[in-house]
Amino acid sequence: MYASELRLVGAGPPLVYVPGMDGTGQLFHRQIHALSRRFRVATYALRDDARGMDTLVADLADVVRAAGGADGERGADAAAVLVAESFGGALALSFALAHPERVRALVVLNSFPYFRPQARLRLAIAGIHLMPWGAMRLVRRLTAFRLQSRHTHRAEIHRFLRVTARTTRHGYLNRLGILTRYDVRDRLASLRAPTLFLAADQDHLIPSVAQARFMAARAPMSAVRVLPGHGHACLLAPDLDLDAILRDWPPTAEGRAQRM
Repeated sequence: MYASELRLVGAGPPLVYVPGMDGTGQLFHRQIHALSRRFRVATYALRDDARGMDTLVADLADVVRAAGGADGERGADAAAVLVAESFGGALALSFALAHPERVRALVVLNSFPYFRPQARLRLAIAGIHLMPWGAMRLVRRLTAFRLQSRHTHRAEIHRFLRVTARTTRHGYLNRLGILTRYDVRDRLASLRAPTLFLAADQDHLIPSVAQARFMAARAPMSAVRVLPGHGHACLLAPDLDLDAILRDWPPTAEGRAQRM
């Protein structure tokens, strides 16, 4: 079983945070306290040696199984709510298509069904191969404020820099490589889980709002919510309450007032 840095907090139906490109569940910390009052929240780290999406999908299946182990209804077979950010959204969508019975609902934040332009990905891969990895800390420091929401506290930005500094070149390159082969645009209509696409309107990394609307137009039982004033790494912002967002969203095919 894969369980790198697996952390379980709370009791109730399982909710799994699927991390982004930096591969760490530690960037979900602001959201855990409120969510753990109603869910058994699982965070984990992506493995660095995964060269294909299938490996990460299998790892996520292990985490979903572990998170569901305390659920009273189905135990380790319980379906989970997946909250997935950026690269994690690509992984969560791939998982939901491969294992629809294991997904109760999907919350996909600032993500995409296909990364474009592909030339930008390949340029990033070439640049990271050539760049001294120590210089990546400076790159992150120079770009951190553009990634954050406008209300994110400076202390949270510094924490973001400390956490992401642990990302390895190997892991980063492998995840970028996976995105060069990732494309679920033609499979979105097959999604069976209720899906909420969250999109920050100040995302300077990807066109999140356009991508969310593209996906929602093709995925059944889906909705879009735009997050005004937020940037790509918005889960660190003090004015973003994911628990409140989930309470306001009815994850049922009929859209009835059954709350998360």
